Amino acid sequence: MSSVSSLVVLFLQGPPGVFARTIADSLEQAGATTLRVNLCAGDWLGWHDSRCVSYRKRLTDWPAWLRAYCIEKQVTHIVYYADRVPYHVAAAEVGAELGITCLTYENGYLRPDWITLEHCGMSAHSRFPEDPDVIRTVGSALPEIDRQPRYRYPFINEAVNEVSWNMANVIFSLAYPGFFRDKLYHPVIDYLSNIPRFAMARRRNRQANHLIDDIISTDLPYYVFPLQLQSDYQLRFNSQYDHIADAAEEVIQSFARNAPGAARLVFKIHPLDNGIEPWSRILRTLARKHGVKKRVVLVDGGNLNHLLTHAAGSLTINSTTGLYSLRAGCPTKVLGIALYDIAGLTCQKSLDDFWRDGSAPDTDLLDALERLLAASIQVKGCFYTKEGREAAATLMAERIMSGRVNQPQAHCDRPPRLEKALERGIVTTFAEQIATRGKTERWTYAWRG
Repeated sequence: MSSVSSLVVLFLQGPPGVFARTIADSLEQAGATTLRVNLCAGDWLGWHDSRCVSYRKRLTDWPAWLRAYCIEKQVTHIVYYADRVPYHVAAAEVGAELGITCLTYENGYLRPDWITLEHCGMSAHSRFPEDPDVIRTVGSALPEIDRQPRYRYPFINEAVNEVSWNMANVIFSLAYPGFFRDKLYHPVIDYLSNIPRFAMARRRNRQANHLIDDIISTDLPYYVFPLQLQSDYQLRFNSQYDHIADAAEEVIQSFARNAPGAARLVFKIHPLDNGIEPWSRILRTLARKHGVKKRVVLVDGGNLNHLLTHAAGSLTINSTTGLYSLRAGCPTKVLGIALYDIAGLTCQKSLDDFWRDGSAPDTDLLDALERLLAASIQVKGCFYTKEGREAAATLMAERIMSGRVNQPQAHCDRPPRLEKALERGIVTTFAEQIATRGKTERWTYAWRG
């Protein structure tokens, strides 16, 4: 490991707010050099001191510019939030070419109160092992996890940062004319759509909890499919589906043909869904098409853990709700690419076989997995309170300086899930993202069934 004074750490986009700057300040205090590239007005709003430079050219010119900048500044590390953002996909490729250590971070797997920090990428691009024997051996020897929530924050803290970042990019778009806003919905439409959802949230939750109680009280088997956000990067670039409805149809068709006749399939809308995707109409259309209209149920709100605890099984594309399902002892089927999709935890059989032959997760293996996650690629803290930011930033800086990211023994030389992603035709490179970028930023839902 080189001395701290030789480290030159380049930060790209972080979560909206000042979190990235907080990590950089911790590194600077320890003697490292930190740099920042601002790609848009929202980035500038969160961090614009002497360490920053602005990139205002086109996305297609970004890899060549970044390569030259890293060579000029002798960059040793590149750190970015959300690894599938096109700018960050290119950065990982440039880093691999130049021998630069690339680190990515995101909301944690062990939520609440945790942040993920790992090498290169997540999901399909994660270096975290998937061999259950390795995970069991290494994880079982690690200490218990601190599961005490310490950094709770009201949703308004996150919302203010998110809205400020997005609206700065809309209002001051001319300041960064080349910025490619890789969003599924235009921010104005997204936020306006959320207003009625927030206004009716309490009522929806009451109704949903009553419906959940009714579903459980029948004592009939049911399967739960918690819906992700259509705009979720993990869905868009770590699964084979262009739209969640494509996954929903695959699941409903298989359910109709293979599930027990008395069973029901329960879809649950994400609590932060903006209402643009008409899930009720989409699912009703699909259920009618496959002859199971009376057996498909949509829940909008309510307690997911309560629903999972009594379920016969759960399905997910690659949401972290899959971990909640495993903790509830619920047989779980992953449709996309997920870090926790591991033999012994999730169902490795086909979707058609899952309905009647899904197996409960191995609780010892799950415990070992979570211990290894906590020790190697999770840090305690949060993005949206001062105390949580400083705690997480200090730990992240220490791991970066000591070279302990993905340690102990949680680093594979090649992403072990990448072959599966390639087999499914999942977009994995910057060039592929450039070729498909016309699919971003739309005003209405895309699925037309």
